[in-house]
Amino acid sequence: MDLARLRALRELSMRGTMNAVAQALHVTPSAISQQIAQLEREAGLALTERHGRSIRLTHAGQVLAQHAEQAMAVLDSARASLAEIRGEVAGEVRIAAFPSAAAALLPRAINALRKSHPRLEPVLIELEPAEGLAALASWQADVALVDDLSLASGAPAGIVQTALTDDTLVALVSRRHALARRESVTVDDLAADAWAMDSSSSAYAEFILGLCRRAGFEPRVNARCRGFEMVAACVAAGCSVSVIPAMRRRQAPRGVAMIELRPQVRRRISMAHRSGERHHPAIQAVIAELAAGIGMR
Repeated sequence: MDLARLRALRELSMRGTMNAVAQALHVTPSAISQQIAQLEREAGLALTERHGRSIRLTHAGQVLAQHAEQAMAVLDSARASLAEIRGEVAGEVRIAAFPSAAAALLPRAINALRKSHPRLEPVLIELEPAEGLAALASWQADVALVDDLSLASGAPAGIVQTALTDDTLVALVSRRHALARRESVTVDDLAADAWAMDSSSSAYAEFILGLCRRAGFEPRVNARCRGFEMVAACVAAGCSVSVIPAMRRRQAPRGVAMIELRPQVRRRISMAHRSGERHHPAIQAVIAELAAGIGMR
């Protein structure tokens, strides 16, 4: 059986529609449909069935998708073993990372990798943690920076995580704010303020909303932003307050104050990769440079 067709079936088991699989694999929906049809002819069994607008795998399809997962994991391991035998750190390595971690950790790491491993080509892909794990699972990325606040269900099968560092959340207020000179604040100290909410990640936004609700109030949101730059601008102007990762310190503009939260809210930053590639020299090089950079911060 052709590996590309098996991969298409595996993607279909996760995504549920031909369009979603086509988008993930950068081909047309008709090409995916043809691959699945050919796979069914080879198997001599129906592998899919229509369910409303989505497609479900039959029992035979589920069994074959599981075998496809195992086959691709074995190939990952084989490629990693050959790269280890060659003893070279070379080729393209695609790094998925969410914005705060990407801005704080990756520019230095990428420069260091280029100097220490000239034949390695690191490529940054900005993705939220859940998207990064999906990119790993569909072979669209080789490693992904993730955090535990954004991942309610953890990593999928076949993905392992290496802890890199812990980060904390901090309150962000204008330097003209009454609390700006405080060493620490509680979330409910900000209950009367209007909030700027970074909604680029729905998981992170939901976590912050939950933080406020557990403190006993529903935040009055006056700015729903698609990134940190707009959040910081609203706060600096005195329009809003917010809660952001402490990793953002270097990107914070003048005119804002970052204040420790009490009780402290922590998140774990990890590097995720496919289990079969845990010993791949390029993966190990990326993890080592990120760890070294964190130690220098």
